Parts: sequence; C-alpha cells; structure tokens
Amino acid sequence: MAAQREWFENDYYQVLGVPADASPKDITKAYRKLARELHPDKNPGNTTAEERFKAVSAAYQVLGDEATRKEYDEVRRMGPSGGFTFNPGDFRGGGADLGDLLGQMFGRGRRGGAGRSGVAPQRGADVTARLTMDFEDAVRGITTTLYLTSDAQCSTCGGNGARPGTAPSVCPVCSGRGVVDDNQGMFSFSSPCQRCHGRGSIITDPCPTCGGAGIERRPREVKARIPAGVADGQTIRLAGRGAPGRNGGPDGDLLVEVHVNPHQRFGRSGDNLTTSIAATFAQAALGADVEVPLLDGSSVTLRIKPGTQPGSRHRIKGRGIPGKHGTGDLIVTVDVKVPTQLNDAERAAIEQLAAAGTTTLEADS
Repeated sequence: MAAQREWFENDYYQVLGVPADASPKDITKAYRKLARELHPDKNPGNTTAEERFKAVSAAYQVLGDEATRKEYDEVRRMGPSGGFTFNPGDFRGGGADLGDLLGQMFGRGRRGGAGRSGVAPQRGADVTARLTMDFEDAVRGITTTLYLTSDAQCSTCGGNGARPGTAPSVCPVCSGRGVVDDNQGMFSFSSPCQRCHGRGSIITDPCPTCGGAGIERRPREVKARIPAGVADGQTIRLAGRGAPGRNGGPDGDLLVEVHVNPHQRFGRSGDNLTTSIAATFAQAALGADVEVPLLDGSSVTLRIKPGTQPGSRHRIKGRGIPGKHGTGDLIVTVDVKVPTQLNDAERAAIEQLAAAGTTTLEADS
C-alpha cells in the first residue's frame, strides 16, 4: 500500500468540501470550482489563497484517482498504527529492505524530500543567449560559436568542490547516506543530514575557486548549429548546454534567441522569400522575359505576360526557404517603372499611343 504520511494528518474530503461517500463526479466538480476560485492568477499576492490552492490540488490528486482514493480510505480507517505488520525476512532476497518499504510508503522521494539517497538530484538551470545573424545565414543555416558568461563546472576542482590534490570525505554522521533516521516505534522517518546537508560527503579543504560549490561563474564558448530557415525572434533549444546540474542531476539547456538582420533586396513570408523587380511599361504591356536575382547570387528567368499590371505577384517554385514541409517559393512583385525624362522620339511614341488609346475609348463608348 503506497500510503503517505500526510494521509494520516489531512482530511482531503474536508479540504474539497465533500462527504466521504461523494461520487467521483462530485469530487471533480468541487475541485474545479475551488481551483478556479483560488488560482494564483486570480489572486496575485494572496498567500492564503495560494496555500489553499496547493491543498486543494493535493487533495484532488488523491481523491481524483479511484485506486489511490481506495488506499487513502483504508489508511484513514486503520489509523497511523493499526493494521500494519511487517516481517523483515519477507523482503530479503528481493532487493528491498524495511527502510526502503517505509521510505516508499511515506512518499518522500516523490515529493522532493530526502530519501535513502539524501538530497535529490537537481537539474541545472536553463541559460539564455542572444544571437544576431545575417539574413543569408538564417536561410542557409550556420554553425557558429556563442560567447556567454554563466554558471559552469568549476575549472579548478572539476566540480567536486575540493582543493586540487584533496577529495571530499564521507560524512561521519550519516556514513555517506545523506540522511539520518528518526525511529518512532515501528516506523522510521528519514530527514536530510544536517552535517553534510544531505550530500553524504563533507569538504574539509574547499576549492579556492568555487569555495566548495563545484560551480563557478565564468566566460565560456559554446558551438551551436543553427538550422536552415530559422526566423527572426525564434528560440533554439540546445539540450544539455546550460548550467550544470547538482547532486548528479542533468545539465540545463541553452536557449538561443535569434535576431535576423533585414536584407536589402529580400524579405520573408513564412517559408517563402519575397522580392521585387522593375519592368518597363513596354515590358509590362507587351510581355517579356526578365531576370530575377536569387539569394545565392545567381538568377532565374521569369516570363511576364502581356498586360502585366503594376504590383502583380508571380511565384517561382522551390526558390524559397527550407522548412519542415519542404522548401518554400520565391514570390516576385512586378514594379512598373515610369520614366521621368523622355527624349523626342519617346515622347512622340507615347503621344501616338495615347491618341490610339483615346480613339479606342471613344469607339467603346
């Protein structure tokens, strides 16, 4: 039975305001109502509401699961000293002992407290870095080096906290377990060792660089592969490249916030590249083949049809940005240029065109 010590001390039915024979539906309904009322987002700075919210959540975690609720009811019925008999010989040969069983019963490991291994492993903190990159590099992807200052494993002691040439010694109080036991009759409760603070070892000669912490704040370089197609404002997560973990916990992650410099010619719309080209009035009116520059410095020919209008958009397939679902397209906007200065021949030709256009309009009317 995976009983927890708190079960003896807390009436979870009373916390949720329901009777002991309440149906699962009524328990869920009561929890949701209280959770909405007490949620920290609705009660900023209200520590009383926050504590009640935690209590309501803990109560529903037990009563909201049918199997756990059944165990809870049985434990409450028998009381803290009734109905439990143990034969240590029953647990030999199976890799468990009475201390392990009691530690599991009272759930200290699951709740973040001290178990037989003392202080639980702690994951390292995530570290944030900012990277500014050129538009072309963002499209193609790049491997670069990030320079940042953050917590890192001590370079002097290698992370063990002891002066070089020495080593941590086993704690004489807890014999390296990190916990001490408090025997209370048939039950034995564990708590972190005060001498070694749950680590199981003590450092008599601390490292002069980190003072025994095993971690120092220092500049470091991190190589990072930025994938092709990264967008401005996107965050890239590099697993295990953040601050070091403690007590054997995993390292945190490095979160790279990407800022992409704008390009003079090209823009971006999702996985599509955007650009514009200039066409003369004659090309737009009669149709023509025009050269469109690409991001890599090459070019491609685009055929514009007769009667192409200013601001019209044309799609060149597969010339955009690599993405999860393939490569995007290049969207080309045609900008018809009107000349600001005309020679005599050009003026005469345009005047003739204008006259022909006027005649056509009169015929249509």
